[in-house]
Amino acid sequence: MPDNTRRARDEAFWHTFADRYSVEPGPVNLENGYFGRMSRTVVEEYQRNIELINRSNSVHVRQRFEQGESLQIRAQLAELVGVPAETIALTRNASDGLQSLIRNYNRLTPGDQVLMCDLEYDTVKGAMRWLARNRGVEVIEIEHPHPASFDSLLATYREAFVRYPRLKLMALTHVTHRTGLVMPVLAIAAAAKELGIDVILDGAHALGQFEFNLDKLGIAFAGYNLHKWIGAPLTLGFIYIAPERLTDIDPDMGEMHFPITDIRARTPYSTPNIPALLTLPLVFEEHRAMGGSAAKGARLNYLRNRWVSAVRELPGIEVMTPDDPRLYCGITSMRFTRHADQQSMVERLLKDYNLFTVARSGAASGPCIRITPGLTTTAADIDVLSKALNELR
Repeated sequence: MPDNTRRARDEAFWHTFADRYSVEPGPVNLENGYFGRMSRTVVEEYQRNIELINRSNSVHVRQRFEQGESLQIRAQLAELVGVPAETIALTRNASDGLQSLIRNYNRLTPGDQVLMCDLEYDTVKGAMRWLARNRGVEVIEIEHPHPASFDSLLATYREAFVRYPRLKLMALTHVTHRTGLVMPVLAIAAAAKELGIDVILDGAHALGQFEFNLDKLGIAFAGYNLHKWIGAPLTLGFIYIAPERLTDIDPDMGEMHFPITDIRARTPYSTPNIPALLTLPLVFEEHRAMGGSAAKGARLNYLRNRWVSAVRELPGIEVMTPDDPRLYCGITSMRFTRHADQQSMVERLLKDYNLFTVARSGAASGPCIRITPGLTTTAADIDVLSKALNELR
């Protein structure tokens, strides 16, 4: 396999790769964390599948999709992420899956405590607060110090574990959507396990940006997206439950379309986006063909480091994500310290430099601007960003 670090800098290679995607003329998209593009071949396959299912309707779905194709796709997904097929269930997205895991976790009793931090996704925060209203538990909310370090992140969790002895469950985000901070999941999960605290992992931004092994991470419950960095159509995600922990998640609202021993009973049963699901084999093939998460992650990190290194030390700019390679990926946030309104600066970046970014709030460290290059982003695009940040600061 080619050296991913060397290839990440090869603009000719990535230009060839970018040519596989159709890009609308207009602003340079540096908000690729929302959802990813499909390649032209995936779009064409998706369109063919839409037409196929529209023509054949329930005849195909009942006879072929439900009886065979869906099982084959599930097995291919399991192979991609390195887990047994019986440990995953397809969902519409990570948020749906995480909500299912949280509301159906059955080891809580009134008076127990559940933990989340300021950097969790709002949907996850809402689900944890739902537990307080409906299960009689206490929600503990912690804030991470800024700037963060590997040791400070782990210490904050360890201190919370000691301070709140009734903790039974915690939410943990692998890649935080606000700042792009990558949490030291392995160390945090190990510390939680020592005290019998279960972790529900939000992996929405992790899958496809870097390689990881769920077994080695020590995670029993997790939710993921397939439409961010894997290249799938929208409306596709999945949950993971370690096989020995399946009984700790109840069937979703009494779901009985699948046996109680089947993880698929842990998600709402509904008519899925069948054409999108039928597109997944090609999506997985293309993901592997370009080198998978290792190649994609190396490219995204290179683009991230290119702009961060250019502005990190400039007065008037604060980069919110540390440079410890254990703690960052392609998503990174910054803020203009001499400007109180970061949204107005997002608008300046768009109006004056044709750069599309997004403001994020909710972190204890304050509002910021999230910058997320994508697989069609060029080094020249990043250099325009660096110039813009320098001039606007």
